[in-house]
Amino acid sequence: MTTDLVDEPVLTESVVGGFTRRRVVALVVIGVLALGLGFVALAGESEFSVPEGAVAGELVMEPCTYDTEEGALDADCGTLVVPENRTDPGSRLIALPVTRIRSTSSTPAEPIFILQGGPGHTNMVFTPASRLTEGHDVVLVGYRGVEGSSVLDCPEVVSALKSSADLVEEETFERSAEAFADCAQRLTDEGVDLDGYSLPQRVDDLEAVRVALGYERINLVSESVGTRTAMIYAWRYPEALHRSAMIAVNPPGHFLWDPETTDDLLARYGELCAADPECSDRTDDLVADMRNTSADMPDRWWWLPINEGNIKVGSLWGLFETNDDSAPLNAPATLDSWLAAADGDPSGFWFLSFLADVAFPESFVWGEYAATGILDADAADAYYAAGGDPGSVLENQATDFSWSGGELTTAWPASPDYADFRDVQPSGVETLLVGGTLDFSTPTRFATDELLPSLSNGQQVVLDGFGHSSDFWTYQPEASERLLTTFFDTGQVDDSGYESQIVDFDVAGPTHATQAKFLLGVFIGVAVLAVALLVWMGLRVRVLGGFGPRASAWLRSLGPVLLGLGGWFAAQLVVLPLSPATPLDSAVVAVLAMGVTIGGGLYLAWIHRDQTSSTRYWGLAAAIGGSVIGAWLGFSAVSGLFAVLTTVVGAIIAGNLALIALDIATDRRVEHPDDPRLDLTGDEPARARPQPIQPPLPTSASN
Repeated sequence: MTTDLVDEPVLTESVVGGFTRRRVVALVVIGVLALGLGFVALAGESEFSVPEGAVAGELVMEPCTYDTEEGALDADCGTLVVPENRTDPGSRLIALPVTRIRSTSSTPAEPIFILQGGPGHTNMVFTPASRLTEGHDVVLVGYRGVEGSSVLDCPEVVSALKSSADLVEEETFERSAEAFADCAQRLTDEGVDLDGYSLPQRVDDLEAVRVALGYERINLVSESVGTRTAMIYAWRYPEALHRSAMIAVNPPGHFLWDPETTDDLLARYGELCAADPECSDRTDDLVADMRNTSADMPDRWWWLPINEGNIKVGSLWGLFETNDDSAPLNAPATLDSWLAAADGDPSGFWFLSFLADVAFPESFVWGEYAATGILDADAADAYYAAGGDPGSVLENQATDFSWSGGELTTAWPASPDYADFRDVQPSGVETLLVGGTLDFSTPTRFATDELLPSLSNGQQVVLDGFGHSSDFWTYQPEASERLLTTFFDTGQVDDSGYESQIVDFDVAGPTHATQAKFLLGVFIGVAVLAVALLVWMGLRVRVLGGFGPRASAWLRSLGPVLLGLGGWFAAQLVVLPLSPATPLDSAVVAVLAMGVTIGGGLYLAWIHRDQTSSTRYWGLAAAIGGSVIGAWLGFSAVSGLFAVLTTVVGAIIAGNLALIALDIATDRRVEHPDDPRLDLTGDEPARARPQPIQPPLPTSASN
């Protein structure tokens, strides 16, 4: 009995026109995978359109459910049709999504409209809605330019940021500003009226929904950048507004960060660290250690590059929130990386730099980001004219990143709608301002000093130990529910449910340093396994002549997954230090690294000793050529790092398909040796068709 895989009977089944049962099964599997890949590609291109025959102001709703922290709630989902630019009588129409989550009360009070932050983020995902539905409908209206029939996507900006060695350097500023200008011009050429994508027209969208749903007055819950929309609504439609609660308030002029205020907040963290036994054991002075590390920033961890601008942008974003749900970009993890670097371990810095490169370029709808941010263009110009950063710990990096070093103010056109809304205006609407003492994004002192004095019916609550808006919704949820519902129902401020939030310097999950070591271990480990698999397959073919059908099937289906990922990881370990400006999801790197390694593995699993040398050459060309082409098609199916997986699938499909086609053509030539169209092996004789193994003839027990 043989145990040699290559000696398994390969062709014991009939061949009809080159097709065998195994090949038919393989083709069916390939077809299913190809259909799945096509479905994934098309799923990302779903279109939200203006209903045929719709008119401006029309809102069509139908029953649906909405997922919240308390499960699915009854809701109505629909489409609002509005002019793209209300100041243009001939403006085209656009469609926006609208969801009303129904109150559980039979007699609900004024509804609550939600305005979330950003800019460049959706307004249609709000899981805490269940905290407010006991006495109110909760209404979500999609942000124009972010969702709906017209989205201000800017792949030019994404590409410019991904192709930068550092997110904060002069070359990046120039390229990203040029990309913003190119995006604005392309959108205009496509018929988009950029003047219509402004916060005042977003306010008009809310008003259109209020009117269409028949509400006499509404409440607003806004957060971060969403508070700007709430302010403009109160200034324009005070009679339609019952009460407004603003969380993490962003007054006019603050779509950029004040370095001195950032340093003041870092000093507060320094005091908290000194009072924390675990943190104080690691440093005598948190801020001094951060300042010293900032001045002498490590540029590498092992051979992997650390980008200083990425670190400082990522650090400010990381300091926005303290809660564990915001990890890995939260305050405890960020400060831990700085303390580790000060102690000689820059691995956490590398992870933070790597994370910024991966996350930031695709974290925003950049066109809407610019269209909203440009409201503060005058403030940004004044900031840079005054010299910008005076020498803070994190320097000017986050503001530079957000404003392309100040060049965004001229790269993107400002809507004429903004002329009247660049400064605070007085308001008599009952308004509640809520902020956290550790909010680096929207420090509470600006709401206190600049907005509160303009509110004749304004009140403010400052929550000790809280950061930005995510902390408000994450920490002490019963207290936040009481605060909001009491204010909307009575106008009174009940913050009695709150207690000081203890700042925990202990990282709840894996630290940035731990994640860096794990990530590097995965990269190296998978790359080594892929190389080992290729070497083993090559030795097996050399010694035994190939693999039998079962082993070959496994190696041609599951083996390429390891080979493709290993090839990509190995390529990244080389490309990251040698070419930092090459994007992590570079098409060239992914297609070549994965296509060639998968093609090589498919070839080694396919080859066997009875093939002629010419057939083998054709097989090598088919396996690698097919895999590279399939890798390119798979990579093109989706965007971002998910494309790595679709690249593997595409390479497996096309590489196997090419080899099966070659096998079919070769077998048909054996059946029709005189047909020159099937001559794939040059002047060499075609291999003879192996005959089915015949059972031995019975023998007599005696002569």
